Amino acid sequence: MKVNLLDLNAQYENILPEIKQEINNVLDNHQYILGPAVKDFENDMQNYLSVKHAIGCASGTDALQLALMALEIGEGDEVITTPFTFFATASTIYRVGAKPIFVDINPDTFNIDVNKIEQAITPKTKAIMPVHLFGQAAEMDKLMQLAKQHNLKVIEDNAQGIGAKFDNQFAGTIGDIGTLSFFPSKNLGAMGDGGMCLTNSDDLAGKLRQLRVHGESPKYYHKWVGLNSRLDSLQAAILRVKLKHLESWSEGRRQNAKMYYNLLSNVKEIKLPFINEKAKTIYNQFTIVCEKRDELMAFLQSNDIGCAIYYPLPLHLQECFSYLGYNEGDLPVCEKLSKQVLSIPIFGELTKQQIEYVSLKIKEFYQK
Repeated sequence: MKVNLLDLNAQYENILPEIKQEINNVLDNHQYILGPAVKDFENDMQNYLSVKHAIGCASGTDALQLALMALEIGEGDEVITTPFTFFATASTIYRVGAKPIFVDINPDTFNIDVNKIEQAITPKTKAIMPVHLFGQAAEMDKLMQLAKQHNLKVIEDNAQGIGAKFDNQFAGTIGDIGTLSFFPSKNLGAMGDGGMCLTNSDDLAGKLRQLRVHGESPKYYHKWVGLNSRLDSLQAAILRVKLKHLESWSEGRRQNAKMYYNLLSNVKEIKLPFINEKAKTIYNQFTIVCEKRDELMAFLQSNDIGCAIYYPLPLHLQECFSYLGYNEGDLPVCEKLSKQVLSIPIFGELTKQQIEYVSLKIKEFYQK
């Protein structure tokens, strides 16, 4: 049996005719940049997430950079974030001239350890950038309280968590600005790249809309030097169709997770994902902590089971960030977990037989 880490063929099978129709609608009106489809999609997202403003842009990476720019974070500023995340979280801080300050992670949730943030705050700290990793929201209640206490801005990197909640609030709508990614492998993925900024602030929304078009408003007049970062109408049209299915897809992932918990709970060599009682996850990844990780990965791959490591080297140890002065051992939790984590298939269209096969092979490996 072959089990892919993600199967987009299965996802698109039933919705492709509707997507093609929406693409044809864009082709008919020829409004490819910030056309009606983009505005309609932004409105749909505002309604779905109960957020006042949703501003489409070209990628999740751009969304983070736009958020930093809108909050006027730049040279000499510090932004506290997690080292256990995709590169863009820290690279965007670097690109605006600010300094990423890394705080170790919670060993259970993989998210930033909120209890360690305060000791990293200095007079130069301007913002905290939590990441809702693998589809589970960070501890936003404690984090927002801390940010308010120290007068700090909060940018939520929600690239992996659309539809996730914390205390019944959607991840990405709690801080000053939240960001989304529509990379094709995401739970809500485009047929290309795309991103979005979320905010309940009219002022920040206006700045974000202006910054995504070179800082222009009105035409040919520039208050700021912005980006060229606009969500394509074609991608917005595709995402509008897929958004209608997002909740059912997320529920499918949660049901698949329950099967894994039932089938693998007695395998002592692995630790299954821990979900905070205040969080509602969407399982963008199903990431286990396991003994003999690399050997297990090779064994699964040899049995046609897709799996991947997110992330093999924490950001504070990346060569490009060596100037920050971090050394191995400085953030021990994420360093240890980066050598132990493995993500296995969780997409909503997985069959019961596929989940049983993956579980069987994991058990087989540890019984050898």
